[in-house]
Amino acid sequence: MAERVYIFDTTLRDGEQSPGISLGVREKLEIAEQLQRLGVDIIEAGFPATSKGDFEAVRRISEKISETVVCGLARAVPSDIDTAWEALKNAERPLIHTFISTSDVHLEHQLRKSREEVIEMARQAVSRARSYCPHVEFSPMDATRSDPEFLYRVLEAAIEEGAGILNIPDTVGYAVPDEFAAMIKGIMDNVKGIDTVRVSVHCHNDLGLAVANSIGALRAGARQVECAINGLGERAGNASLEEVVMAIKVREDRLGFETGIVTTEISKTSRLISLLTGYNVQANKAIVGKNAFAHESGIHQDGVLKERTTYEIMDARTIGLTESDIVLGKHSGRHALKEQLERLGHYLEEDELDEAFKRFKELADKKGSLSGDDIEAVALDFIRTEGQEWKLSAYEVHSGGHQAPPSATVTLEREDERVTERAVGDGMVDAACMAIREALGIKARLISFSIEAITGGLDALGDVTVQLDIGGRVVVGRGVATDVVEASARAYLNAVNKVIR
Repeated sequence: MAERVYIFDTTLRDGEQSPGISLGVREKLEIAEQLQRLGVDIIEAGFPATSKGDFEAVRRISEKISETVVCGLARAVPSDIDTAWEALKNAERPLIHTFISTSDVHLEHQLRKSREEVIEMARQAVSRARSYCPHVEFSPMDATRSDPEFLYRVLEAAIEEGAGILNIPDTVGYAVPDEFAAMIKGIMDNVKGIDTVRVSVHCHNDLGLAVANSIGALRAGARQVECAINGLGERAGNASLEEVVMAIKVREDRLGFETGIVTTEISKTSRLISLLTGYNVQANKAIVGKNAFAHESGIHQDGVLKERTTYEIMDARTIGLTESDIVLGKHSGRHALKEQLERLGHYLEEDELDEAFKRFKELADKKGSLSGDDIEAVALDFIRTEGQEWKLSAYEVHSGGHQAPPSATVTLEREDERVTERAVGDGMVDAACMAIREALGIKARLISFSIEAITGGLDALGDVTVQLDIGGRVVVGRGVATDVVEASARAYLNAVNKVIR
């Protein structure tokens, strides 16, 4: 009988800490609902004390999500824990996750606390969280560089105060698999009361070992893995949820574990996260990269055509990769769009659907018909731009020539305010972005610009991603349109709005 492994998803908390990602409340709700459909056991919805936006997102997710545990992060500080509970109090299944550093390097240079002070802070934090909430998780930050004997003492204090989950983080991605597994075994063998709690692990990918370390920890006694969709997270990211889950599923014969993940939702979830965060999935990414089930070699193609398992250890259908036959055109109605959006996993409110339908009609008039990927792009483009301060209401561009440089005129609107600005640039895209900067009085430095066609054909929707540095803050913006200039302007404005927000 396979043993159950719990999946704790931190895409909305640690994943959002990736440079340039700044999700709005509506975007976070969309992701949380998809994570619930995916079947994760715990959604770490955010860090409520860090900002009003994070607080509001955790509060809204707590009210919306009923089947999955909703978690809020808090430092071992009374005000953080109070704020976390205020955000979580309406959740069906709330969890407060509190943490404090335990490595000597953190104690000396960051916390400037003694070991005894840290133990006392851990005790008080867990006790305070436990007074609000029956389910509390405790993490000793930078555990892999902590003195083992001191780590055991901190963990025992957390257990004594009522923590039900002990999470062991490799905060800086320093550990290697055999070392991390030995560390978990040491905890299982030496911490009093460890058999009464669940041991979790949170591995970072600085050395590319997050998934391997997580699997090694499971074999040493851990029963929960903290991970993120597409491996998002600080620096090189977290353990990739899809890789952990599919390793457990494909090698159940060797590992003897199972999860509650609905694997056919993996591809859809990965795509949603990519489209909303602006972080593209690398082509050769395990499980969800576009080349993960592609075969170029003639020998491989021959083998797969004769028998799939000759060169594929997974069936693409197990992660939800299927051919889409969805096609809607300019004569399709609102009900047809609603049905197809729900088939793709996007459930919009009636007023949201009205707005998305207007955008769909605009694109259908230009393109003629929209595929499933196009329709999804329409929904996510709407979700990305909902609640934005400024919207692009009109634009006009001139390619220039021998007599004049390329130019663009853009009109932006918000509530009762309307502004129009003209600018010239090196090209039409540059001119349009320059006009937006001038209209809003924003100084921005372009870090990166990329464009992809959502589907094949000359009439394909253009999907533009930009990364900007605005006043020292890095933000990512994304925009979709049949016209490359419009898509670029939308992406640029999406990024600028995040800073304004």
